[in-house]
Amino acid sequence: MIVSIIGTGYVGLVTGACLASRGHRVRCVDISRERVDAIRAGRVPFYEPGLEALLEDGLASGRLSATSDLAAAISGSEVSIIAVGTPAKGDKPDLSYVQAAAAQIGAALRSHRGYHVVAVKSTVAPGTTSSLVKNTIEAESGLSAGRFGLCMNPEFLREGCAVEDFMNPDRIVIGQWDSRAGDCAEALYDSFECPKLRMSLEEAELTKYASNSLLSTLISYSNELAALCEATPGADIDTVFQGLHLDRRLNPIQGSGRVNPEILAYLRAGIGFGGSCLPKDVNALRVYGQSKGIPVPVLDAVMSTNLRRPEQIVNLAERALDGLPGKTIALLGLAFKAGTDDLRTSPALSILSLLKSRGARVRGYDRMISAQAASTLHLDHYTGDLEGALDSADAAVLTLADPTLAQLDWGRLAARMRSPVLIDGRNALRGVPLPEAVRYYPIGRGGLFPEPASAANPA
Repeated sequence: MIVSIIGTGYVGLVTGACLASRGHRVRCVDISRERVDAIRAGRVPFYEPGLEALLEDGLASGRLSATSDLAAAISGSEVSIIAVGTPAKGDKPDLSYVQAAAAQIGAALRSHRGYHVVAVKSTVAPGTTSSLVKNTIEAESGLSAGRFGLCMNPEFLREGCAVEDFMNPDRIVIGQWDSRAGDCAEALYDSFECPKLRMSLEEAELTKYASNSLLSTLISYSNELAALCEATPGADIDTVFQGLHLDRRLNPIQGSGRVNPEILAYLRAGIGFGGSCLPKDVNALRVYGQSKGIPVPVLDAVMSTNLRRPEQIVNLAERALDGLPGKTIALLGLAFKAGTDDLRTSPALSILSLLKSRGARVRGYDRMISAQAASTLHLDHYTGDLEGALDSADAAVLTLADPTLAQLDWGRLAARMRSPVLIDGRNALRGVPLPEAVRYYPIGRGGLFPEPASAANPA
């Protein structure tokens, strides 16, 4: 099929490159000529493992191209996929890019011959596709829905493994205006072996929000438990989760072993969730509930817990150092998670802000972040060199679950610090042998600090 992808961010470019690798002819569209030029040259504008090779293959084969001319891209194509951003605007998603894309598609369809399906892959609130998108296309094209196809086709991609997720999906969700549109969208994914669910446009929009909200809920639940363990001498969140994870309803027994499903990765203590999706989508679903007069106290609590978690990490550092004013802190990790260079709503940046507000000097380190990107942050110093970040530091706060951290020589690294204090916000060094001189403070462990006499022996 000939496919136009409007938007070349994480979702759009991954979708385009992967569909091209499956034999489709894909035209990627972006208003940024700089980005279009980069894609034409085979350069990925962001870090995503495996994407550069797919992009190069698509360009070399002629199955993938990039342009700023949306009308030309749609000419002769069978499907257009809207994959533009819906950034947070307060607690609501900004739909201006979606509406602009729909308007341009509608204008292009005035002269388009043949049946054409418009599929929304951007994350939007229930009712957006059947109202804003449909009405805009109808107004600009002069066609009514049915004469053009309309679908909602949400993505379920994780940054850092988006190519793997797209190429080996666990499900493909197709919300359809009518069966003809759904048939065309399903044909696009004919080569993918997984369940393909057909549903209404609104159900597809809700399915995306339901997925991200559940993951967010698991993370906040985990961090609430971690905070309870931190306040309970003798309790350790890792041990508690060991017992929880072995529940056969979470981790089924198959033969003589366990499944160990990936969902358990969201039942781990940490510093909170961030990135371009989870915070925005939970807030958007909360706003949608409010607009319908439906209370959503669970989602309210999910966001409240997430906002509190960075402060709990900073409190741990403050107690470990007996105060933060004048102390130099090495913040090891700036992106919202390991394996990505995405700083959007990273909880590490909330930790940075809190450390600074309490008088600490903060050095930042992240092997994925460029100096240019780091220059936009309120760091006292940034380095891509871990040893340089630790030199004469009073403490290090680990904010990434980066597996390479556990492989380092922490005896040598700790010797560079003024005081070898490690605050492990991801429990990345749990079980790693550390020198006796190192004062190690993992999250989710009670009894790290002496209890006041009045609390230990209440009268």
